Amino acid sequence: MSNAGLRAVTARLGGKLAYGGDYNPEQWPESVWLEDVALMKEAKVNLVSVGIFSWAKLEPAEKEYEFGWLDRVLDLLHDNGIAVDLANASATPPPWFSRRYPDSLPVDANGQRRWYGARQAFCPSSPDYRTASARLTRAIGERYAEHPAVAMWHVHNEYGCHNWHCYCDTSAEAFRTWLRDRYSSLDTLNEAWGTAFWSQRYYDWAEIIPPRTPAYHTFANPTQQLDFWRFSSDELLDCFRAEAEILREVSSAPVTTNFMTFFKPLDYWAWAAEQDLISNDHYRIVEGLGAGGATHDLAMSGDLIRSLAGGQPWLLMEHSTSAVNWQPRNPAKLPGQLRRDSLTHTARGADGALFFQWRQSKAGAEKFHSALVPHAGTDSKLWRDVVALGNDLHNLEEVAGSTVRAEVAITVDWESWWAIELDSHPSVEVTGLGELRRFHRALWERGVACDFVHPDHDLSGYRLVIVPTLYLTGGEAGPNLTEFVEAGGTALVTYFSGIVDHNDHVRLGGYPGAFRDLLGVRVEEFNPLLAGDSVELEGIGSEATGTLWTEAATATTAEVLVTYKNGPLAGRPVITSNSVGNGEAWYVGTRLDAASHAWLVGSVLISAGVKPVLPLSPWPDGLDVVERVGGDARYLFAINHSDAAIAVPVRGKDLLTGREWAETDTVGAGAVVVIRLAG
Repeated sequence: MSNAGLRAVTARLGGKLAYGGDYNPEQWPESVWLEDVALMKEAKVNLVSVGIFSWAKLEPAEKEYEFGWLDRVLDLLHDNGIAVDLANASATPPPWFSRRYPDSLPVDANGQRRWYGARQAFCPSSPDYRTASARLTRAIGERYAEHPAVAMWHVHNEYGCHNWHCYCDTSAEAFRTWLRDRYSSLDTLNEAWGTAFWSQRYYDWAEIIPPRTPAYHTFANPTQQLDFWRFSSDELLDCFRAEAEILREVSSAPVTTNFMTFFKPLDYWAWAAEQDLISNDHYRIVEGLGAGGATHDLAMSGDLIRSLAGGQPWLLMEHSTSAVNWQPRNPAKLPGQLRRDSLTHTARGADGALFFQWRQSKAGAEKFHSALVPHAGTDSKLWRDVVALGNDLHNLEEVAGSTVRAEVAITVDWESWWAIELDSHPSVEVTGLGELRRFHRALWERGVACDFVHPDHDLSGYRLVIVPTLYLTGGEAGPNLTEFVEAGGTALVTYFSGIVDHNDHVRLGGYPGAFRDLLGVRVEEFNPLLAGDSVELEGIGSEATGTLWTEAATATTAEVLVTYKNGPLAGRPVITSNSVGNGEAWYVGTRLDAASHAWLVGSVLISAGVKPVLPLSPWPDGLDVVERVGGDARYLFAINHSDAAIAVPVRGKDLLTGREWAETDTVGAGAVVVIRLAG
């Protein structure tokens, strides 16, 4: 996609990286506003998001608007040199709207109406909601299109965060309309849904409903469920399109909505194509990811959003200065973590770091969510860290517009993610992100840059493409990967990939259907393992094991590298390599133990000729290094998440301190350097 939208915002900021966050002045008396802008200037804040949850304040009664307070806020910000990401406030209808239009409220799969009193209390298909949100968008857009503070438009907020599916009668009719557009005829739909199974054939469009909770404990039609995921993503995207179109009609400022990283309900490949710039919200998950998992998650998030932006810079719209409020336990960030987190995103292509929110709320559901100005005020370590980060981003001005170049890509496809996690599958432990996360982390721990790519998109710019559990593939993924390998690329495909087509119909003739010929492997039967079970492997090391998954495979043209050591599959292939054209296609049929997984990743990197960004061996634990390139300049971000200093053997100038960097210098424990490389 084009990067013109973010370039326009950066130009409005004087070429500087964006810094700021959500500003909610309606939560505070006007006497606080002057202090706000003074503190923003102290921290070098230059961009704030305004109006995201302001519908009730802007429209206290239907078609009655109160813009005076917002006029004063925007004027004040502009007079103090602070640009605005202005929201159209459609994210949460006010109580008067929900009370007047109760049919606009969402309904869950059990038929229960969900009430207002929180946020996003609306059905995406509701004509009443769509009419009201469009009217509000036009009123805001026409009033502020020419206001000098407005640098960009913020449509809605975190689409689908709480209402990604609605099962009401309005949604049912919208689903039927969507299905008519997709299939044209009931015969085509019946074939796609496989309705010959369980006497499910439809003879009238009116018979079709969303996959509501069945009367008895059983499984709904899988393709019906898959199509409902597709429909629900598209329906919310239609809401975005309608509001974005109004803003583009009245204004030339770029339009975006904030993504949420690997958010399952929305197909962000489709959404990315509709944005003038890509923006993202990311919050640390502090439990459940294992040691170092939360830190790795930062890097994985940045790589995804950069990939959705087509490799171009993007905007970090929200993250937290310290604790959040919505996890079971919400610890404060460790010393230096605010800086490391923010610059991790910047290293991976973000041209700015914004937060939720500017001033920590004293009331409401998010009152314990951290902010740039904490409850303790400016006499606090957190505020001093906020000011220091503002100085850091100011010193990194020249990095704006530079990009990250990766030689490795991992495929990700939302439709496959939806399909693989439907019910009635061989193993509930095989998920859309499990192997993806393992492979990305293995690359991150080696200092190897990585993109994400849709399996149907152009792969020619990469040396290595990893395909983890890509259960569903359309007609293009198999030929696309084959063409990549034939041209000299290296591919690695894991178990449970290429199994079904776009209708969730099994590709017959042996697994892994779409990739069977490319890999030179034919699988007759799956044999997933029970919880806690493992199998011994032969060909890697004496203690190599596999867990979660095994399968009865035969190598047709591939070379067998690793086999099962004993049991019913003894001697059967586990890891293979197949020469195709000028390239190589690898396959792995189990979840490998950590050491074996490391061996596999190292082997395919050697096969592909991919090296880490720095010639360090072994790669130091806790070191995260990324290079951004802009014109003739190269910028090395080195982030030390460990408790010991680490050598970074390059020459150049550290932009954060202004000092020259020698090849013998080290990055201190918990420290960050950004080096403009010499030569």
